[in-house]
Amino acid sequence: MSLSMYQASVPVFARGLSMLSKLLTKAEAHAAANGLSPADLLEARLAPDMYALTRQIQAACDAAKFGAARPAGITPPSHPDTETSFAELQARIKAVLDFVNGIGEAAFEGAETRAVALKTGSGELSFTGQDYLTGFALPNFFFHAVTAYDILRHKGLPLVKRDFLNLG
Repeated sequence: MSLSMYQASVPVFARGLSMLSKLLTKAEAHAAANGLSPADLLEARLAPDMYALTRQIQAACDAAKFGAARPAGITPPSHPDTETSFAELQARIKAVLDFVNGIGEAAFEGAETRAVALKTGSGELSFTGQDYLTGFALPNFFFHAVTAYDILRHKGLPLVKRDFLNLG
Protein backbone atom coordinates (compact mmCIF):
# COMPACT_ATOMS: atom_id res chain seq x y z
CA MET A 1 0.00 0.00 0.00
CA SER A 2 1.34 3.41 -0.90
CA LEU A 3 1.42 6.47 1.32
CA SER A 4 -1.72 8.55 0.84
CA MET A 5 -1.88 12.32 0.63
CA TYR A 6 -3.80 12.29 3.90
CA GLN A 7 -1.10 10.24 5.64
CA ALA A 8 1.64 12.49 4.24
CA SER A 9 -0.05 15.66 5.47
CA VAL A 10 -2.51 15.59 8.38
CA PRO A 11 -0.53 13.38 10.81
CA VAL A 12 2.75 15.09 9.89
CA PHE A 13 1.37 18.58 10.45
CA ALA A 14 -0.40 17.48 13.64
CA ARG A 15 2.78 16.03 15.10
CA GLY A 16 4.76 19.13 14.16
CA LEU A 17 2.19 21.48 15.66
CA SER A 18 2.18 19.42 18.84
CA MET A 19 5.97 19.71 18.95
CA LEU A 20 5.77 23.50 18.58
CA SER A 21 3.27 23.66 21.43
CA LYS A 22 5.64 21.69 23.65
CA LEU A 23 8.54 23.96 22.70
CA LEU A 24 6.50 27.02 23.67
CA THR A 25 5.60 25.43 27.01
CA LYS A 26 9.30 24.84 27.67
CA ALA A 27 10.15 28.38 26.53
CA GLU A 28 7.61 29.94 28.86
CA ALA A 29 8.91 27.87 31.78
CA HIS A 30 12.51 28.74 30.87
CA ALA A 31 11.69 32.45 30.83
CA ALA A 32 10.02 32.24 34.24
CA ALA A 33 12.80 30.14 35.79
CA ASN A 34 15.53 32.44 34.49
CA GLY A 35 13.91 35.81 35.11
CA LEU A 36 13.55 36.55 31.42
CA SER A 37 10.81 38.66 29.99
CA PRO A 38 8.60 36.58 27.68
CA ALA A 39 9.28 39.24 25.05
CA ASP A 40 12.99 38.30 25.19
CA LEU A 41 12.04 34.98 23.65
CA LEU A 42 8.98 35.92 21.59
CA GLU A 43 10.84 38.73 19.81
CA ALA A 44 14.09 36.80 19.36
CA ARG A 45 15.39 36.11 15.88
CA LEU A 46 18.48 34.49 14.41
CA ALA A 47 19.32 37.36 12.07
CA PRO A 48 17.99 40.91 11.71
CA ASP A 49 16.19 40.12 8.45
CA MET A 50 14.55 36.91 9.70
CA TYR A 51 11.19 36.53 11.38
CA ALA A 52 11.07 36.60 15.17
CA LEU A 53 9.90 33.55 17.12
CA THR A 54 6.28 34.74 17.19
CA ARG A 55 6.15 35.09 13.40
CA GLN A 56 7.90 31.73 12.92
CA ILE A 57 5.12 30.05 14.91
CA GLN A 58 2.45 31.92 12.94
CA ALA A 59 4.10 30.96 9.64
CA ALA A 60 4.40 27.31 10.68
CA CYS A 61 0.70 27.32 11.59
CA ASP A 62 -0.16 28.85 8.22
CA ALA A 63 1.97 26.31 6.39
CA ALA A 64 0.20 23.48 8.21
CA LYS A 65 -3.34 24.72 7.63
CA PHE A 66 -2.75 25.61 3.97
CA GLY A 67 -0.65 22.49 3.44
CA ALA A 68 -3.54 20.29 4.48
CA ALA A 69 -6.41 22.40 3.13
CA ARG A 70 -5.25 23.18 -0.39
CA PRO A 71 -4.68 19.59 -1.54
CA ALA A 72 -7.98 18.62 0.13
CA GLY A 73 -9.75 21.37 -1.80
CA ILE A 74 -11.10 23.17 1.27
CA THR A 75 -10.75 26.69 2.62
CA PRO A 76 -8.78 27.04 5.85
CA PRO A 77 -9.70 29.42 8.64
CA SER A 78 -8.21 32.90 8.65
CA HIS A 79 -5.87 34.07 11.41
CA PRO A 80 -4.91 37.76 11.63
CA ASP A 81 -1.37 37.23 13.07
CA THR A 82 -2.01 39.33 16.18
CA GLU A 83 -0.53 36.96 18.77
CA THR A 84 1.87 38.60 21.24
CA SER A 85 2.06 36.10 24.11
CA PHE A 86 2.77 32.45 24.75
CA ALA A 87 -0.91 31.89 25.59
CA GLU A 88 -2.07 33.46 22.33
CA LEU A 89 0.43 31.41 20.31
CA GLN A 90 -0.73 28.26 22.08
CA ALA A 91 -4.34 29.14 21.19
CA ARG A 92 -3.30 29.63 17.55
CA ILE A 93 -1.56 26.27 17.46
CA LYS A 94 -4.58 24.58 19.05
CA ALA A 95 -6.97 26.17 16.54
CA VAL A 96 -4.85 25.05 13.60
CA LEU A 97 -4.34 21.61 15.11
CA ASP A 98 -8.11 21.22 15.56
CA PHE A 99 -8.68 22.35 11.97
CA VAL A 100 -6.06 20.02 10.48
CA ASN A 101 -7.22 17.05 12.55
CA GLY A 102 -10.79 17.77 11.46
CA ILE A 103 -10.01 17.21 7.78
CA GLY A 104 -11.21 13.72 6.99
CA GLU A 105 -9.34 11.28 4.84
CA ALA A 106 -12.13 11.38 2.22
CA ALA A 107 -11.33 15.04 1.47
CA PHE A 108 -8.01 13.90 0.03
CA GLU A 109 -9.52 11.71 -2.67
CA GLY A 110 -7.96 12.94 -5.92
CA ALA A 111 -5.68 15.34 -4.03
CA GLU A 112 -2.55 14.11 -5.83
CA THR A 113 -3.66 15.66 -9.10
CA ARG A 114 -5.85 18.50 -7.78
CA ALA A 115 -4.65 21.86 -9.10
CA VAL A 116 -3.18 24.16 -6.46
CA ALA A 117 -2.36 27.76 -7.37
CA LEU A 118 -0.56 30.26 -5.14
CA LYS A 119 -0.36 33.98 -5.74
CA THR A 120 3.00 35.42 -4.71
CA GLY A 121 4.58 38.82 -5.02
CA SER A 122 6.41 37.63 -8.12
CA GLY A 123 3.49 35.92 -9.81
CA GLU A 124 1.43 32.77 -9.56
CA LEU A 125 2.78 29.32 -8.81
CA SER A 126 0.90 26.27 -10.05
CA PHE A 127 1.22 22.78 -8.65
CA THR A 128 -0.51 19.46 -8.53
CA GLY A 129 -1.62 18.65 -5.01
CA GLN A 130 1.20 16.15 -4.59
CA ASP A 131 3.88 18.54 -5.85
CA TYR A 132 2.48 21.31 -3.65
CA LEU A 133 2.52 19.12 -0.54
CA THR A 134 5.93 17.53 -1.05
CA GLY A 135 7.77 20.38 -2.75
CA PHE A 136 6.31 23.44 -1.04
CA ALA A 137 4.01 22.92 1.96
CA LEU A 138 6.02 20.37 3.94
CA PRO A 139 9.41 22.08 3.36
CA ASN A 140 7.85 25.44 4.25
CA PHE A 141 6.35 24.04 7.45
CA PHE A 142 9.60 22.44 8.55
CA PHE A 143 11.63 25.55 7.68
CA HIS A 144 9.58 27.64 10.11
CA ALA A 145 9.37 24.88 12.74
CA VAL A 146 13.12 24.26 12.79
CA THR A 147 13.80 28.00 12.82
CA ALA A 148 11.57 28.36 15.89
CA TYR A 149 13.50 25.50 17.52
CA ASP A 150 16.81 27.12 16.58
CA ILE A 151 15.78 30.50 18.00
CA LEU A 152 14.94 28.88 21.32
CA ARG A 153 18.23 26.93 21.36
CA HIS A 154 20.07 30.15 20.53
CA LYS A 155 18.37 31.83 23.50
CA GLY A 156 19.63 29.13 25.86
CA LEU A 157 16.76 26.66 26.14
CA PRO A 158 18.08 23.19 26.93
CA LEU A 159 16.43 21.53 23.94
CA VAL A 160 17.69 18.45 22.16
CA LYS A 161 16.91 16.77 18.86
CA ARG A 162 14.42 14.52 20.65
CA ASP A 163 12.36 17.65 21.46
CA PHE A 164 12.16 18.55 17.78
CA LEU A 165 11.28 15.00 16.79
CA ASN A 166 8.52 15.09 19.45
CA LEU A 167 9.61 11.82 20.99
CA GLY A 168 8.53 12.52 24.51
